[in-house]
Amino acid sequence: MARQEDIIVGRRLKSSYISTVVSITLVLFVLGLLGLIVLHAKKISDHLQENIGFSLILADNARQPDIILLQKTLDTKPAVKSTTFISREEAAEELMDELGEDFIEFLGYNPLFPSIDIRLRAGYTHPDSVKVFKNQLKENRIVKEVYYQESLVHLINENIKRIGGVLLLFSILLTIIAFALINNTIRLSVFSKRFLIKSMQLVGATQSFIRKPFVIKGIIQGIIGAVIAIGLLIFTLYTAQQQIPELQAFQDINLLFALFALVIFLGIIISWISTFFAVKKYLKIKTDYLYFY
Repeated sequence: MARQEDIIVGRRLKSSYISTVVSITLVLFVLGLLGLIVLHAKKISDHLQENIGFSLILADNARQPDIILLQKTLDTKPAVKSTTFISREEAAEELMDELGEDFIEFLGYNPLFPSIDIRLRAGYTHPDSVKVFKNQLKENRIVKEVYYQESLVHLINENIKRIGGVLLLFSILLTIIAFALINNTIRLSVFSKRFLIKSMQLVGATQSFIRKPFVIKGIIQGIIGAVIAIGLLIFTLYTAQQQIPELQAFQDINLLFALFALVIFLGIIISWISTFFAVKKYLKIKTDYLYFY
């Protein structure tokens, strides 16, 4: 009879252990999934900002050495990601391809000017920064005009701000919910052992001695849950890239490893804090009140 009871208790403990790990895994998976969305959203927003058209129209009499010097000067600026020189002939060929006819033959001359296409880094595409950069470029004597779509720059920055604010708010809210869910799961696990905790305390065991195995077990559960969650995240990311191959262009291995490290850290720290305070609660409760908690 005693052996049968031991088997039943053992099964319940295993079931409790597994359910705790599964709960931690699912919560960390959702948090990691949000992290993947945030990372890819940041990469996509940077890609959009760095592909805003920004053209320097050069004077018709600009000499080739001056153009080369200007382009090299631009390439050294921290705000500039890349520059591309487009000669009058190349500009004419591009326009003829778009129009589908030879406008030079019709006009009798090439009305286009040489230009330099500039792509700015994402951190320098704020409307105010772009205006300052534009005014600096216009001071150069071989620059005839600086052209960019001001309304598009403003629209992209405003939309990125809104999306970023929503994602930040959602991240904070989900983190709080995740902490609460893992905390409640671990507290229920510790609740089933409240009589064992009190028995150990009554025979003279110190609080740190009682707390230690529970905390270690909680940390192990957090690590296991985090590792399984990372496996699910890798599978989800792989599946998404198979369905949308363009996502591979926005993948950053270093950021992914940082995200996985964060998932493990959250699994450990949340499990440790939750276990610590759950055990502490039952260490302070009087024996008569154990049946009411």
